[in-house]
Amino acid sequence: MDPTELLSSLGKKYSPDILRSATEPKSAQELSDELDIPMTTSYRRVETLTELGLLEDDEDSTEFGQTGQSQTLYRRNIEEIVIRFEDDTITVEPKEREVAEQRLTSVWDDLSRGFGGGD
Repeated sequence: MDPTELLSSLGKKYSPDILRSATEPKSAQELSDELDIPMTTSYRRVETLTELGLLEDDEDSTEFGQTGQSQTLYRRNIEEIVIRFEDDTITVEPKEREVAEQRLTSVWDDLSRGFGGGD
């Protein structure tokens, strides 16, 4: 994760609001409505935050929009970001949400059981 790109993205209007609001799965449309963000801006911010690894597609949830088409739901997958300014460098250390860690552990447990491990 490029620290300069991350700081630039977090500094854009609405990005922090989207991250704060996305503790539960929400579509870009829901975020737009809830936070009073123009729809195109909501989609752009969600796309950027997803590319940076701050939001993730919530594949466990499906929602259908007003047209009946399925919508991608997004959830924040980090709890905090630690940014350090040391000498001539900037380092970024994202801390995953417990939910994300629990989901990975659950997947690993399922895989282990499938290969004769566990139960």
